[in-house]
Amino acid sequence: FGFRVAHRLLMFLDAHSLFYCLLSFLDKTIRSWWISSWLPSWCPSSLYQLKDAEERMLQPIKSNFSKEFVPIADDNALWTLIFRGSAEGRTPLVLLHGFGGGVGLWVLNLEPLSQQRPVYALDLLGFGQSSRPHFSSDAREVELQFVESIEQWRARLGLEAMILLGHNLGGYLAAAYSLKYPSRVKHLILVEPWGFPERPDPGDQDRPIPVWIKALGAILSPFNPLAGLRLAGPLGPTLVQTLRPDFKKKFSTIFPDNTVSDYIYHLNVQSPSGETAFKNMTIPYGWAKRPMLQRIGLLHRDIPIAVIYGSRSSIDGQSGNAIREMRQDSHVEITAIRGAGHYVYADQPEDFNQKVLQVCETVE
Repeated sequence: FGFRVAHRLLMFLDAHSLFYCLLSFLDKTIRSWWISSWLPSWCPSSLYQLKDAEERMLQPIKSNFSKEFVPIADDNALWTLIFRGSAEGRTPLVLLHGFGGGVGLWVLNLEPLSQQRPVYALDLLGFGQSSRPHFSSDAREVELQFVESIEQWRARLGLEAMILLGHNLGGYLAAAYSLKYPSRVKHLILVEPWGFPERPDPGDQDRPIPVWIKALGAILSPFNPLAGLRLAGPLGPTLVQTLRPDFKKKFSTIFPDNTVSDYIYHLNVQSPSGETAFKNMTIPYGWAKRPMLQRIGLLHRDIPIAVIYGSRSSIDGQSGNAIREMRQDSHVEITAIRGAGHYVYADQPEDFNQKVLQVCETVE
């Protein structure tokens, strides 16, 4: 039983895991038992090792690109990859990763997508190599902190407008940014977005959540989602390899070893800044406190939306239809990529890249 719970907990890039709270509770407990200065030595990781893991992730890329920390407010900075390509005058495509992710996970997409326009990929505030500041405990304020960090990043780089693509949590934040700064978004691309539907009433669910899971979620909900990975200490890298072998398979065409698992591990055992922010945006079982479907109808009608899902994903694919219903006087395109799960861009990268390029072509 314990192993099965741990398995679900380690589905840490899937925001809808029902069981992530258990090891989070243990993380907080351990922190009360040992002094905080001891904890970093428990996890075989460091910012240097994260940097090295990312460099190994990006090694297959043959195109020229640059890497830099883009400074924003409060002495923070967002780690950014820039592919300027040969069509620098065209509207740039900006990629926002999902929960627990980082720029390295776009390795199968960056070169193909940058053939026709500049492409920017950034580590969200609190994730990856970007700064990991303190976030508010209020969901509205957390969302605003993320949105303002993206706007400050855009202004610093001098981008007048962009095609904004977000996966998972990145999709939610891309929509939130578009609502506040519509003049800066030429096209919104939502890839398996998190946080759009409201949490269903218990009576509306096909499979009611067992009482013991409800109780566990209520008791442990204050704690961070990825705590179990940090608690595993020296076993963490092996745990990722064992419990998430699918990531190795997704990138097997370019990495025959554990490069991807190592990168994911080092991404998620650093200071849990963005992780805590995400927790503050959720209610039990991974639903958003401020569901985006309540607001997406307010998005400026001139901003077209493309929604991309994996045909085999467990994420609710009905949000795209709901968006289309709300925006009948605006362009909404829904695409399901055959054979892909939640990580569409890695499951079927060629089909995903082709679709994104088609969407981008409608901008100019």
